Amino acid sequence: MVPRMPRLVPVPSSDVRTAAGADVLAVPVAAPPPGEVEPQPRPGTADAAVWLGLNTAVLAEQQRFRGAAGEVLGVPLPSSRDDGAGPRRLLLLGVGDGGATALRRAGAALARATRGTERVVTTAGVGLAPRALRSLLEGLLLASYDPPRTGLGDGPRPAPEVVELLGVDEGPVLARAVVAARATWRTRDLASTPSSVKDPAWVAEQARALAAGVPGVEVEVLDADALERQGFGGILAVGRGSVSPPCLVTVRYRPPAGTAPRRHVVLVGKGITFDSGGLSIKPREGMVPMKTDMAGAAVVLAAVLGAAELELPQPVTALLPLAENAFGGSSYRPGDVVRVHGGTTVEIANTDAEGRMVLADALAHADASLDPDLLVDVATLTGAASLGLGKRHAALYTDDAPLLEQLRSASEATGERVWRMPLVEDYAYALDSDVADLRHVAAKGGPGAGSVTAALFLREFVGSRRWAHLDIAGPGRSDKDEHEVTKGATGFGARLLLRWLEDGAV
Repeated sequence: MVPRMPRLVPVPSSDVRTAAGADVLAVPVAAPPPGEVEPQPRPGTADAAVWLGLNTAVLAEQQRFRGAAGEVLGVPLPSSRDDGAGPRRLLLLGVGDGGATALRRAGAALARATRGTERVVTTAGVGLAPRALRSLLEGLLLASYDPPRTGLGDGPRPAPEVVELLGVDEGPVLARAVVAARATWRTRDLASTPSSVKDPAWVAEQARALAAGVPGVEVEVLDADALERQGFGGILAVGRGSVSPPCLVTVRYRPPAGTAPRRHVVLVGKGITFDSGGLSIKPREGMVPMKTDMAGAAVVLAAVLGAAELELPQPVTALLPLAENAFGGSSYRPGDVVRVHGGTTVEIANTDAEGRMVLADALAHADASLDPDLLVDVATLTGAASLGLGKRHAALYTDDAPLLEQLRSASEATGERVWRMPLVEDYAYALDSDVADLRHVAAKGGPGAGSVTAALFLREFVGSRRWAHLDIAGPGRSDKDEHEVTKGATGFGARLLLRWLEDGAV
C-alpha cells in the first residue's frame, strides 16, 4: 500500500510562532458554556491573535462563528510581516464541548478545510487528555481519505500533507491513532476497489502483501480444490457461478514470545467481492454499490493487522471467506440443498442471501478447528438492518453480557455506533425446512425481521462459543462525506474491533 496519510509531527513547544511560514495555523475555539453566548478561546487562540494583530472575538461575531464542533472560520493573512513570515491563513476551529465526538468532528473539519496544503500547524491538541487527543487525531486522519482511483493505494495527495501538533509529545497516543486510522483506510481501500480488479484471488494476494513483514502474522489460503476436499459447501455454492473461483483466507497473529497467554479471538468477515444476487438477480440500482459487499472481510483483515502493528498481547485470527456471487449456468439455485462445513444441510430460498452461506462455512470451521474463546463476525448482511437502524448504527447481536458491554465501550470510544438487537427465540421456527436441517431465509408468512432471522441462522454454526454478530449493511457505506465518515466505503468496524482488542477482549 502506498502511504497517503498526512504525516503527524509532534512539537513539544506550544509557541504559536512555530507556525511562521506555514500554510495554516489552526487554533481551537469551544462553544459557549450553558448560560453564555460568547465562544470560548482555547490554548493558542489568544497568543495567535496577539502575534497576528487580530481581534478574533470581533471576527467570530461578524461571521457568526459559535465554536460548534466541526465549525471552521478561515482568516486570510498577509504573506509577510515586520517580525518575519507568518502563516498564510489562520483557522478558527470549533471544538464544541470538547468531548470525544466533538473532537473527532473538529479533526475531520481541520482535514477538509486544509485539503491540498503542505504544512498545517495547530494548537488543538494542547492540554488534551490521551483519549481526547486520540479522538482529534483519528478524526483528522479519517477525513483526509480519498479513495483509490485505479487500484489499491493509488490516490491524490492527502489533506494536508504535514500537520505539526504543538504541545504534543511523541508517544503511544499518536502511534495508536495512526494505526487505528490506517486500519480504516485499508478497509476503505479494499472495499472501494472496483470488482473488475477485485476478485477473490486478488483479495487473497492483498492479504499476503499487507501482512508481509508484519511480525507475528501468517497468511494461509485455501483454493477451490482445497475447499472441496474439506467440505466448505457454502463458499463453493455461492462462488460456483463465477469464472473467478472462491477461496478462504486465514490471517493469524500470534503475540511476541514471552507474552502472557490471553484469550484467542477469531474474527470472521463476509467477503463477497461482487454480488449480482445470482439467479435471484438484483435490479441494476441494487448492484451499483456491491463492490463493497466484501467490507466485512476487509474489516477483519485490517483489525488483525492493526493488532499486530500494536503488538497486542491478544492472539487474533481473521477468516475471510471470499466468493463472487455471479449469474451463470453453474450458479446455485433456489430450492437447492447445500451441505456446509461440518455437515449441516441448508435449503436455499434466495441466492441473494449468499453472505450467510459463506459465513456459515467460516463460523463452523472456526468452532471445529480454531478453538476460539471469542468469536465475532462482521458483514454487510441485510437491508433489514439498515431499514431499522439507518446508516450510522450497526446491528449488534449477542446474548453474552460481558461481550456486549465490551463492544459497546469500544463503540463509544471510536464513535462507530452499534445498537443491540434481540435474538428472538420465537422467530427460530422461520428457519425450519422440510428437506434440510435449516432453511437459510425465513419462509413466506414468517415473522419478518430479516436481520434477526439472519442472525439466528448464523448462531446455528457457532456451537457453544461466546459470539457476537455485527450487521454493518447500513454504516458500511455512505452516500456523502459526514465528519470523519467519507463517501463510499466507510471502513466501519475496523477501529471498533481494534479498540475492543486494545482494551483487552475478555
